[in-house]
Order: sequence, then C-alpha cells, then structure tokens
Amino acid sequence: MTTERIVRIVAGFFILLSLSLGVQGSPLFHNSNWLWFTVFVGANLFQSGFTQFCPLEMILKKLGIKESLCR
Repeated sequence: MTTERIVRIVAGFFILLSLSLGVQGSPLFHNSNWLWFTVFVGANLFQSGFTQFCPLEMILKKLGIKESLCR
C-alpha cells in the first residue's frame, strides 16, 4: 500500500468519524464541535492538493512506506 492510498483512507475515516460524532441526527452524536475537525481535515486535503505538503504523508515516508507504485 502506498502513502497516497493511506492518506486517502485515513482522511476519509476521520471525516466520517467526525461527522458521526458532530451531526445531531447521528446515533453516535457527542458534540457539534466535532464538525471543526471535519473542517480541519477538508482544509488540509484542499491545501495539500496545491502545495504537495501533507504532514501524514511525511510521517508515512519516514516510516518507510513507499510513495507510489511507479517509484
């Protein structure tokens, strides 16, 4: 598995988790402030699309996970 796939999986999981904890209609609702975490993940994905800077990707590279299948 490559860093790109792991970043997408982790980001998707965090978005779904924070929505389930922050939306009042959810059976897992805890507090609406969890929606700020959704904003943080979305903003980080947005900026990384332009800047190619992603903290999780840097951590995964240091752990020795391959950047992509072509390299």
